[in-house]
Amino acid sequence: MSRIQTYSKSQLAALYLPNIQSASARRTLRSWIAKNPELQEALARTGYSEKAILLTPAQVGLFFKFLGEP
Repeated sequence: MSRIQTYSKSQLAALYLPNIQSASARRTLRSWIAKNPELQEALARTGYSEKAILLTPAQVGLFFKFLGEP
């Protein structure tokens, strides 16, 4: 079980996709966001930016809520 804390996008992607290259994992994570309008809306309410490197604990919690815990 992963802890809800600040993660970089690379770290979070690696939790979900530990067996692929970091760049591929980040691209996959971005595609999951793009395919999930509810997650997009919830992230937008937290001030999420696609360019941000770090994800806040609140944002990480949303990933766990919408995608399941890695």
